[in-house]
Amino acid sequence: MAERPPQKRLFIALMGLTCLLIVGGIYLLWWVPTTGLANIHPSLPRVVGIVLGGLSLLALLGTAVLVLTTALGKDMYFTRFLRGVVIKFLLPVIELLGRAFGISTDTIRQSFIAMNNSLVLSQRYKVKPDRILILLPHCLQLFDCEIKVTGDINKCIRCGRCDIKGLAELAEKYRIDISVATGGTLARKVIIEKRPKLVVAVACERDLTSGIKDCYPLPVIGVLNDRPFGPCFNTSVDIAKIDESLQIIMG
Repeated sequence: MAERPPQKRLFIALMGLTCLLIVGGIYLLWWVPTTGLANIHPSLPRVVGIVLGGLSLLALLGTAVLVLTTALGKDMYFTRFLRGVVIKFLLPVIELLGRAFGISTDTIRQSFIAMNNSLVLSQRYKVKPDRILILLPHCLQLFDCEIKVTGDINKCIRCGRCDIKGLAELAEKYRIDISVATGGTLARKVIIEKRPKLVVAVACERDLTSGIKDCYPLPVIGVLNDRPFGPCFNTSVDIAKIDESLQIIMG
């Protein structure tokens, strides 16, 4: 039976719950010292309440903007900035919250990647092919293949035993840079050298989440690989998903 695609709604629900917890924490920060603040000056509790209320309103509005952007697929105000807030600050909190509810980290990361993709595509980037980079993990190539394509995918003899053939042909079709990396360090080196405006990356949940965080503000569209033989061994990917994303990006 085919696996269901990652659902954005889980991450959105956890993000909303995290926002409510933050608002509750902000309220407690106001409520606990209110008596002491009044002793300093009668107006101080009101001033602090207004400031913290403003922060609560910003948190709620930010969450609402992200939800609407994801639901409608249209860029809203401050979407790029809010994507950074989610990536850098909310994601670790949401992962902890999810674990408290018994939700696996990989499930949360799948949902985060799906939401990130929606936010990136909502920006309606129109990127030229020569400014796009397709970044692949080395485990897409068969383990026993004698021709290693890391660093130069053109070495592939196109035998068709793994997805490297189809991906190399896709990159040729659109004249897009494509690289195979053995890990995060090499992936970052490739990005620095090629200086793309947008990256389409294939990897597992952990590596994609880490890559999206490391690359921000550079937009990254993540495509999860399939692992029928376990992690990091003879993996595969749906090339049609990558093709579809590229067509949207290039307009």
